[in-house]
Amino acid sequence: MNRNIVIVVAIILGLLLVIGLSLRSEAPLKVENEKIVALSTFTILNDMVIEVGGDRVEAISLTKPGAEIHGYETTPGDLVQASRADIFFENGLNLELWADKLRSSLPDMPSVIVSEGVEVMQISKGSYEGKPNPHAWMSPKQGIIYIENIRDGLISVDPDNAEYFTANAEAYITQLSVVDMKLQESLSGLPENNRVLVTCEGAFSYLTNDYGLEELYLWAINDESGGSPQDVARVIDTVREKQIPAVFCESTVEPRIQQEVVDATDAILGGRLYVDSLSLADGPAPTYLKLLESTADIIINGLTK
Repeated sequence: MNRNIVIVVAIILGLLLVIGLSLRSEAPLKVENEKIVALSTFTILNDMVIEVGGDRVEAISLTKPGAEIHGYETTPGDLVQASRADIFFENGLNLELWADKLRSSLPDMPSVIVSEGVEVMQISKGSYEGKPNPHAWMSPKQGIIYIENIRDGLISVDPDNAEYFTANAEAYITQLSVVDMKLQESLSGLPENNRVLVTCEGAFSYLTNDYGLEELYLWAINDESGGSPQDVARVIDTVREKQIPAVFCESTVEPRIQQEVVDATDAILGGRLYVDSLSLADGPAPTYLKLLESTADIIINGLTK
């Protein structure tokens, strides 16, 4: 073949390749049956997304099981994950303030506040008094609102699968309603003098409100301040006065300060409650539904000793 013809053909092929790559980068098309990527701030939300999204969604959690979410610090790897996502799910209610920077770096990515529409409870004491308690998912009734918001978010980016997401959400809400009834039945059976839930963090306001328990905690929100000597003394006095048989701490918190309460009273450390994170797959709370059931079991076992 003439050398000039070869050169011309090579140039034409090269131009076609460049044009093709340019078109692909400027107007990526969603391949039929391709999964959308949903990024969530923590494991509990991610589990909800998995249930609603099913096999049509690749669900990714920024934090891992066992991680403390209040003071989480984003990493370069989080930005890489976020750049792949089609939608971002976060709790809101001042829980993940660290996510603001991540979200602002990808302004075109849709973001859903899954707590939008819940009956917000305010923190009643301490330095966070008057601010929203962010742990609304600890109420199955409020958890239903989370699921509905996740369903709507997924439909907004993948309307072709609206019927599929809706069916999954309905089935999941039915399961959550069954758990709600189980918790109502089991926690209502606690004796009247053993209905005070003493925890490290005040993360159980929604749960105690649902099931008629009294809440007592060392601090309102997990942060660097921990429990002050006054907070510890207040809890110790109440545990003694009401003869509360057990106190608890969360799985993401070192129970050292709660141990001071145990040492100063007749109470026992009743167990580790899961609230801000799921457990590993072989643990007691590998899913959101299991987390709620495990919490109830641990509370009942502790307070009926």
